[in-house]
Amino acid sequence: MAGMERRTLLGLGAAATASLATGLAGCAGPFRRDDSGPGSTTDGEGPGKSAESPQPKPIGDGSTADTGPQPNQPPAPTPLEPGEKPPQFVVFSWDGAGEVGNGLFPRFRKLAREHGAAMTFFLSGLYLLPESEQARYRPPNNPVGASDIGYLKDANIRRTLENLRAAWLEGHEIGTHFNGHFCGGEGSVEHWTPQEWRSEIEQAHAFVAQWRTNTGFTDLEPLPFDYGKELIGARTPCLLGQENLLPAAAELGWRYDSSSPGGLQQWPRKRQGVWDLPLQSLPFPGHDFEVLSMDYNILVNQSGGTTKGPPAEYPAWREQATETYVQGFLRAYETNRAPLFIGNHFEEWNGGIYMDAVEESLKRMAGGGYPDVRLVSFRQLVDWLDAQDAAVLAKLRELPVGRAPADGWRAYLA
Repeated sequence: MAGMERRTLLGLGAAATASLATGLAGCAGPFRRDDSGPGSTTDGEGPGKSAESPQPKPIGDGSTADTGPQPNQPPAPTPLEPGEKPPQFVVFSWDGAGEVGNGLFPRFRKLAREHGAAMTFFLSGLYLLPESEQARYRPPNNPVGASDIGYLKDANIRRTLENLRAAWLEGHEIGTHFNGHFCGGEGSVEHWTPQEWRSEIEQAHAFVAQWRTNTGFTDLEPLPFDYGKELIGARTPCLLGQENLLPAAAELGWRYDSSSPGGLQQWPRKRQGVWDLPLQSLPFPGHDFEVLSMDYNILVNQSGGTTKGPPAEYPAWREQATETYVQGFLRAYETNRAPLFIGNHFEEWNGGIYMDAVEESLKRMAGGGYPDVRLVSFRQLVDWLDAQDAAVLAKLRELPVGRAPADGWRAYLA
């Protein structure tokens, strides 16, 4: 890849609103989850009931509750044996994670169940705050109540809460995409200080932990987790501002961040004590440059940023997007086994082709006969990373993009 032009435009942030936000920006084996346990589903929509489910212990105003250990999790990770080839991890993640009635949140929960996958949903805190309560939001360097992604209608806040609850019970992770999604001008997250990031994080936490007070909804069950414990990682709007976010994240004890733009397909390392898990440059079929592993960045290289390009191009663009993800997967799987990180939004750009590409690529990774593939959340990945010997991880990080150990894994990790 030396000398190759890499067009890895910044990722667009939370896009689970009715219109495009402004600005730029497998799994067989030990990681298959037990779908018959607490939180299992039968109707493709919500979590099923289980006689073994613990009684929830309400937290605060009852918006959240401690329901015990998260169900549908893999066994505790163990260190690689000497000479053992590492698994191929793939993390599908979603920025915003709001359900606006287009059915995309339940669609991908269903897909994950069908293939034993876990995902990470980076929730925008404002998606649980009614617009009538916007004065509760005080964004750094922006007017009170300001938001570049707007606010959801009450009906969509309800749908989002229902899907978040079901997703966690199914084994997925709930991270954060923060709140107002400011990517331009003096108020951009790019310029926020660590203290301002800390304020934004505290507000994102509060909007999740106090949705019942803010919405007045009394007929919905609480989110089944303590968000103070659940929240261990994030992705910033437009992939901006990570440098000043990291001190705040480390202070809070976060374990990872996925905000760095233009990462490579290599094994990750920590920055300031936090795992740095960036979106990655992937092969872009038909071009001599690579593209960032996110729907919006593929869109920019196909339709120039418009979300409604010529419909005649959709079939070819859909296939190109699918092959981008699949070729990135194969490049890692067949060589250095670096974890693959893919980011998306619940959107319908260019006729929904990027959602179709995610679905098709996940099916091919999970059902293509590839041993040792694990479709996991970021939380599950860092659990595995933290269980490994530091010297083994250092050896893995030495492998360049697309390079397998010259004498085989047994010799390389002996």
